[in-house]
Amino acid sequence: MESDDDLVRRTLEGDLRAFEGLVTRHEPVVRRVAARIVGRDEAQDVSQDALLRAFHRLPRYRGDGAFRPWLLQITHNTAISALRRRREEAEDEAALDERPSGAAVPADRLEQRERVERLEAKLALLRPEHRSVLVLRDVEGLSYDDVARVTDMPLGSVKGRLHRARSELIELLRANTYDWELPR
Repeated sequence: MESDDDLVRRTLEGDLRAFEGLVTRHEPVVRRVAARIVGRDEAQDVSQDALLRAFHRLPRYRGDGAFRPWLLQITHNTAISALRRRREEAEDEAALDERPSGAAVPADRLEQRERVERLEAKLALLRPEHRSVLVLRDVEGLSYDDVARVTDMPLGSVKGRLHRARSELIELLRANTYDWELPR
């Protein structure tokens, strides 16, 4: 299997199949990160947007670090931009005195599916900067250094935000112990 750097080099030389290889390899993690930040409904659009942005920015990829954190930084920034747009649209709707659309919570038959949805709902309650470091570190398993690179923040800030995010999430989960079977 070719390395990411080889696929990047071939893409820059004009071989679009090489970029397809990068997409095939990294699209699942890009979509998971996007889903955890913006929600499942927008994850497809955000992940496609992030991959398109990565393609256009590929000449700026220096190769001094791994490709995956570089791509996830683009994904993170794209997702945060989507959240900002969503918030601005919601504020515009409120200013026009329109009723915001209610978020429907689908009833799933499988308990595991329900738990995933409840977890995503709890994650959505976290502040975006807390949610993103929590998803990158605890869900996707990136190192602290890679999370710092992806989010473009100092390592100490990553650790501090991660600590606050974990504490916040635990409190949110404890508020509904019947969902998670956690002691109060």
